[in-house]
Amino acid sequence: MTAGQPIVETRGLVKAFGDVIACGGVDLTVRRGETVALLGPSGSGKSTLLRHLNGLTRPDSGEVRVLGVDVVAARGAELRALRRRVGVVFQQFNLVGRLTVMENVLCGALGRVRGPRYGVVTWPRSLRAEALEHLDRVGLADRAYQRAGSLSGGQQQRVAIARALLQRPELVLADEPVASLDPETAASVMGLLVQVCREDGLTMVCTLHQIELALQWTRRVVGLRLGEVRLDEPTELLDTVRLRGLYLSDPVTVP
Repeated sequence: MTAGQPIVETRGLVKAFGDVIACGGVDLTVRRGETVALLGPSGSGKSTLLRHLNGLTRPDSGEVRVLGVDVVAARGAELRALRRRVGVVFQQFNLVGRLTVMENVLCGALGRVRGPRYGVVTWPRSLRAEALEHLDRVGLADRAYQRAGSLSGGQQQRVAIARALLQRPELVLADEPVASLDPETAASVMGLLVQVCREDGLTMVCTLHQIELALQWTRRVVGLRLGEVRLDEPTELLDTVRLRGLYLSDPVTVP
């Protein structure tokens, strides 16, 4: 896909959980190379929208296309193939604490190998070298054979970023990737995530609560409230005051 082409497209996306409308007809287009922050209060539909983009959640109605694939219709091998092209960075890191850092990163390449792997030496040498390269990019090459569970929260999220990069994704979905980190570490990890995405020409959609980080590191903000898009603008045209309006108790459209 060439630069500027749509990577993500949703049209009339509706998802309800009982009486709660998580997505109420969401239209969204994200083009190749964009770094987009989804902002909004808890329950605004940010994470639900993100989960639709790799088929973890199915809509009640509407369309979802990612990397040219109809996600709603995709099943089996087609859906697995799409997920190999979409890297995910989670809030809680999702590392296996008893395994080494290197083993956790190598898990990002599971879609490219056949059969189970037991220990680092069972992985192809080329993948081990690639994993170490990504660990170096996130500043943790010297921790490659340390148990992942012994690392700090910020270090664990860096390992998770390296794991996602080893997947060789075209799209990165990051769901509150710095929510469990202190402010200084959160800024560092967010900066790293955006940096590697820009260096590799990856598209990124990231849910955040931290307005300042969205303004500093992303190029576009989509503001959600009560399952609806209330704001969609380049970051350079926004400021803290406007974005804080998304979190007001009065459910009105942000001016």
